[in-house]
Amino acid sequence: MKKTLATALLGVITLSACAAEPPKPVRSTVAWATCTDLIGPDTKPVPADPSVECGKLAVPLDYAKPDGEKIELALVRVKATGDRLGSLVFNFGGPGGGGVDTLAMARRAFASLGTRYDLVSFDPRGVDRSAPVTCGGDLDKYLNADLNDDAMAKDFAETCGKKSGKLLPHVGTVNATHDLDRIRAALGEETLNYFGMSYGTHLGAFYATKYPKKVGRFVLDAAIDPTVTFEERALIQVGGFKHAFEAFAKDCVAQGCDLGANEAAVLGTVQRLLKTVDSKPVKVGGRELTYTMAQTGVLAALYAKAAWPVLEQSVAAALKGDGSGLLSMADMYMGRRPDGSYTTLMTSVWAINCVDNVERPSAAVVDQVEEQTRKLFPVMASGGLGSVCRHWPVAGSDEAKKIDASGSAPIVVVGGKGDPATPYEWAGKLTAQLKTGVLVTYEGEGHGAYLSGSACVMRLVDTYLLTGKLPPTNSDCPAA
Repeated sequence: MKKTLATALLGVITLSACAAEPPKPVRSTVAWATCTDLIGPDTKPVPADPSVECGKLAVPLDYAKPDGEKIELALVRVKATGDRLGSLVFNFGGPGGGGVDTLAMARRAFASLGTRYDLVSFDPRGVDRSAPVTCGGDLDKYLNADLNDDAMAKDFAETCGKKSGKLLPHVGTVNATHDLDRIRAALGEETLNYFGMSYGTHLGAFYATKYPKKVGRFVLDAAIDPTVTFEERALIQVGGFKHAFEAFAKDCVAQGCDLGANEAAVLGTVQRLLKTVDSKPVKVGGRELTYTMAQTGVLAALYAKAAWPVLEQSVAAALKGDGSGLLSMADMYMGRRPDGSYTTLMTSVWAINCVDNVERPSAAVVDQVEEQTRKLFPVMASGGLGSVCRHWPVAGSDEAKKIDASGSAPIVVVGGKGDPATPYEWAGKLTAQLKTGVLVTYEGEGHGAYLSGSACVMRLVDTYLLTGKLPPTNSDCPAA
């Protein structure tokens, strides 16, 4: 099975550079104005909406030189519609995911919180509008590359170094944490109210470690355990996707599945499709549904139960020669626009992950992990971070792996038992590491519980954020 950059990204979670004491707080302001360059889910420009404001915040490129060169962070705000409690800052995940477009698109999903809070998000440094990491224009070449091809991985890393060399040492979770405190101060808040999802749970947990007395009401949904090793991360996450695929196949069969009469047959059908497009890609207009794109499309659809019917239809269609559905899901996952350009997700994610981790696995170790994951779940064999980070031009740091929020206000951690990307066991581990965590368990499927459709999870989280009342110990919410 081929190991591609896109496949490896599905096995990547997180882990930052620059070991130092937190910088002294600095108060500055943001000049807010109606957003003029938002991009919608169809990657097309969104008309200006006076209720959605954008702004910039200057922060140090290098926190060791706070009076030196500055970069600008892009922020977005939706002001509270009712009696205002303060600001609630979101990070929606990644690493490498932007918050400006995401909050603008998703704000209605947080309407219950938007009555009392200014909803705020940002593009972290190195992402989209905030001093973006770029690695050249031909990302299609790299995203279809075989990670066993050490020369290709090396070429990608060297190209990133040439294009973004000055920035690369200064991205990552440690520096994003200091940025987060600058955002808090610029918003005029004494403490930070924060909602982090997926990678955002790691960023929030490390903020609570560095700034425990600045923690307000914190929710960490789809929690990450930042202490896992390269090998552990790959195996645990592939196991999570295996579970999600089995749940999809069981549900598909129960409803009359076009992909097979039983769960084993559904898996066999997907494997047959991957084998077919590996030898003969399916034409989709002027493009092709390759092995890489088909695999990425399948795995992307496992993030949310709502996408399962689309996955069934898209695999069935691809077997009949129509690969547009899987290709569309792969493009959406990787941030590829209709014109062939990309968001910075597929470059930012490598820059952040490689600087957030000292591990530089050898080719032999990467191959070993690949073989282990192939045996566990053939649809998603993954060598993870190994090959690219081995050639990364900037050294990594394990500072942000050390989580201990002792002395902070309570932090609500939410974990889903059917979460493929951040498996449930990580929620319990992060809760324990924080020392101040309160765990909420969601019994359902999908990546992230708050937006899963669970009224129970939403009620517990909203009650905490709006009133300060913590969920009961060992809260358990049924599947939606």
